[in-house]
This record gives sequence, structure tokens and C-alpha cells, in this order.
Amino acid sequence: MRAAFCVEAGKIEIRDVPVPEPADHEVTVRVRNCGICGSDLHFFCGHLPPPPVCPGHEISGEIARVGPGVTRLREGDPVVIEPLIACQRCNFCRSGNYQLCPHVKVLGNMADGGFADYVRVPESAVFPVPGDLDWAVAALVEPLAVAVHGLRIAPMHAGDRVAVLGAGTIGLLSVVAARHNGAGEVWVSARYPHQAEAAKALGADRVFTGPAAATELFEAGSRTAPDIVVETVGGRADTLEQALPLVRAGGSVVVLGLFTSMPQLNGILLVVREIRVVGSMTYGRTIAGADFERAVEVLRAEASAVRGLVTHRFPLENIATAFQTASDKGSGAIKVSVEASA
Repeated sequence: MRAAFCVEAGKIEIRDVPVPEPADHEVTVRVRNCGICGSDLHFFCGHLPPPPVCPGHEISGEIARVGPGVTRLREGDPVVIEPLIACQRCNFCRSGNYQLCPHVKVLGNMADGGFADYVRVPESAVFPVPGDLDWAVAALVEPLAVAVHGLRIAPMHAGDRVAVLGAGTIGLLSVVAARHNGAGEVWVSARYPHQAEAAKALGADRVFTGPAAATELFEAGSRTAPDIVVETVGGRADTLEQALPLVRAGGSVVVLGLFTSMPQLNGILLVVREIRVVGSMTYGRTIAGADFERAVEVLRAEASAVRGLVTHRFPLENIATAFQTASDKGSGAIKVSVEASA
């Protein structure tokens, strides 16, 4: 089968590797689509070392083979993959916080991921999706689950005012998740015009864009401060520094972005306004169910609205062009998807 590897910054090549065979309680999934995440661009652009494995963790596809002991899945089932492989034995795993497992492996970073024709995963990491769902839209379950998890641990309540910093895929799907959770109002800061238009289309009440966005957002917050600020930019941005003076006293700042530099925090504001800064690592599970299950439900209800987030589609053989498009800020890209066609 074909599998892509990032051999160095800016260079991705496709290799011929064996099709993975499922072991006990594992399945092999035929990849139909895998989205390019902002974290993938960190290594493609040279901000982080490239992984030694096939990257890609926003995966949709269909069950190709089932291993011994698999009982709830059959060949041909349409599915999405939760890209965490945890030990299932430690206290974190037993409590549903398997994202914090000290032995957790992330597909596309520590184990082979979805920029390939097939991927092998535990049965527990697979979630069924409706058969009529577009594969590229189905792959949005993974970033949507990140937003669902972040708002769960904030925690968000119906009627809350939510401000989202950043309008990439995670930021825009945070708008979807907040709206679905009953937010009273949703604000978004967007760097580019196409992101601002997407935010409006998804139901954001106010969108702040252009050179004065940060100032206008702060002025709006000084009148009616958000209950929750969701940071989704990461990298070398100053968005975490912006979040503390924006959120209301006693409010929460949820950090979803992956920072590659050390952000600054106003320690005085943090203390005197009793602001909660919550780091959010992917997704987990509660007694009510997995964040991934909740994300599937939200996506099923919002499929027509989020379809427009998939702006570019490339076949696997053109994955280098796909990454170049995703990293080009002038391309108008929001979600660039890679489609396997073997």
C-alpha cells in the first residue's frame, strides 16, 4: 500500500509499505479521507521535528479487516478513528481520561497514521458514522471532538457568551460546538477574510477581523465580557495574553492551540480576577459517553453547515501539493483533505 512520510521540513514522499494486519481486538481501516491539521503543518513548516511514522490523525474510512475478538464492527462499516492508543489499565484510562495516559500514543505522531491507504487501530478507537456522510466531512469529527472536549472541561453552560480566538478549523468548529451547546452569544476573531465569512456562515454573532480586531474585541469585552474564551491559535501567537483581560472575572480560558513558543500570562489578572486557565488535551470520556461520540452527534446535525469548511481536496498521490496549499496563507484554505483512492 501507499503511505506518506515527511522526511524533512517542506518535503513529503510516498513509500510502498505492507498493509497492516489486525491483531487481537484490532481492525484495519481502509482510509477514505484524512485532513491536514495545524499540528501537521508545524512539522511540515519546520517548527517541530517531523514524526518518524506516517502522519495524519483526522481519519475517516471503512472497516477492511477485523482481528480476533472484534465483536461490534464488520467489514464495510463506515467509521471515524479516535487517534489515541492508550494502555487501558492505568488510573487515567480507567477514569475516562485516557488522553492523559502516560503510555498514550497518538496516530500520526507516535504510530502510523492516516495519510495512507490503510491504517491499523484498536477496536476501541473506532466510532461508526452515518453511511451517507461525505468522507471529508466525516473526518472533521476529530477536530470537532477537540472543541467538544474543551467546552466540556471549561465547563460551558447554556446561555454562556463564548469568544473564540482564531478561525482556523478548530476555531470554526468551536463555534459549531458552542452553538450546539446552547451558547447565548458567540464571538470570533479571524485573521483572514475567508475565515471571517466562514465564521458568519456558521452562526457567529460577532466577528472581529482586520488590523484593529484585537482592540475591537477588547473594547466589546470591556462592556460585556465573555464567560469563556477559547484559544485556538497556538504557535507563536499572543492570543493567550489577549485572553486574560478579555474574559470576565471568574471566567475560563480554554487553551486548544499548540504553542511552539513560551506564551506570556498576566499573573496579576489571573489572581485578582480568579480566572481559570484550562489546558485541553484532545478528548476523553465521561459516564455520559466519549467526546468523540458527542462530536459524531453534533456533526450529524450540522453536516450541511460544516461542509463548506472543506475548501480543498487532493488525492494521496498529490499530498505534497496538499500540504503546500494548507501552509499557504493566501490560498484561502480552511480544511485541506487528502483522499485515498486505492
